[in-house]
Amino acid sequence: MGIRIIKLPDVGEGVAEAELVEWHVTVGQSVLEDQILAAVMTDKATVEIPSPVAGTVVALGTEVGGVLAVGAELVRLEVAGEGSEEVAAAPREATPAPAEQPSAPAKAPAAESAAPTAPVAPVVPTPARVTSGPPRAPGEKPLASPAVRRRARDAGVDLRQVRGSGPAGRIGHDDLDAFLRGGAMPGIPAAKAANTGVETVKIIGLRRRIAQKMAESKRRAAHFAYVEEVDVTAVEELRATLNAEKRQDRPRLTLMPFLMRALVKAIADFPEMNALYDDEAETLERHGGVHVGIATQTPSGLMVPVVRHCEARGLWDCAAEVLRLAAAARDGTATRAELSGSTITITSLGALGGIVSTPVINRPEVAILGVNKQAVRPVWQGAQFVPRTMMNLSSSFDHRVIDGYVAARFIQRIKSLLEAPATIFIEE
Repeated sequence: MGIRIIKLPDVGEGVAEAELVEWHVTVGQSVLEDQILAAVMTDKATVEIPSPVAGTVVALGTEVGGVLAVGAELVRLEVAGEGSEEVAAAPREATPAPAEQPSAPAKAPAAESAAPTAPVAPVVPTPARVTSGPPRAPGEKPLASPAVRRRARDAGVDLRQVRGSGPAGRIGHDDLDAFLRGGAMPGIPAAKAANTGVETVKIIGLRRRIAQKMAESKRRAAHFAYVEEVDVTAVEELRATLNAEKRQDRPRLTLMPFLMRALVKAIADFPEMNALYDDEAETLERHGGVHVGIATQTPSGLMVPVVRHCEARGLWDCAAEVLRLAAAARDGTATRAELSGSTITITSLGALGGIVSTPVINRPEVAILGVNKQAVRPVWQGAQFVPRTMMNLSSSFDHRVIDGYVAARFIQRIKSLLEAPATIFIEE
């Protein structure tokens, strides 16, 4: 028999390392050629690594959450033949697969299989001390140490109601514990036991990538926030009208496609917002195409699928692409290309959007728009208060390349478009 060392291959995008997020095999398991060995993550894309040969797993290169350099040992296999050889597997972008049946456990040696299992004696719970009935004669003072009295006071227990098992009816810690378990005073709930458990959760996979990107963005970009109130009554009325006349070939409209179209119009006047800042080269790349990242919450964490070339899309086209990409991100079928390449990002928590937020810039972008929740409020219109649907836009900008005055004008432009939604559709 020989040894075949499977190395971590170059998974693309010029990355030098990848995080091991899932093992599909265990030591001692037989694998077939092209069977998936592991899944690794680079940035936000998960890539599956298949086995180039059949063999038996001898050793694994790291544990889940470990980081391997390209070319490092991933798996060691025992294969037919002589000698040893090192090869790099061909990576495969992960795609959803039907749930696999759990692998059958390896058979134990016959002697072990036949060994009788020792019977386990049932655990019989110890009954709590009897605390019913009067613990002492009327007027008799309870005897207890200062420590017991302090515990009783903290738990809200009257020691006159606790039966003592010590000499002369002295109340000890065990007596107080028994009382707290099952003999609290009528009308006073028994104190709850303090929960001293600590759970350690290892941050791996997508959550680790999110943590790294957020920390890097806050460390390197000079964030500043700008919040503006927008009257969205008119655009909401237009949205309701268009949805009422909805055709079968068109998706239901939310506010998002209107905001995307307003963003495209505003970027035409402020091209520096649709840009990527390279702080190493100190250059700003202004893009002609408006590629809008849509921050999307998924079961695995926050992902940002990208609606490309919004400048060439209509209202329903934007709406359909947002729905498609959000579904792909949530069910894990979004491709690497669909999760990269944004030039500006919109983030929204919908009804949970709160009043104000301070979104983190999706580096190397220089701007992000945060959508807050809508609320109907009285608004003064010259002679009287009228009910209007109001919403805040909470946006963040990279102050290294975007001045506050420019950011304010940019948001004011979006505000004017949303408050007069017919202007969104005027071709200039």
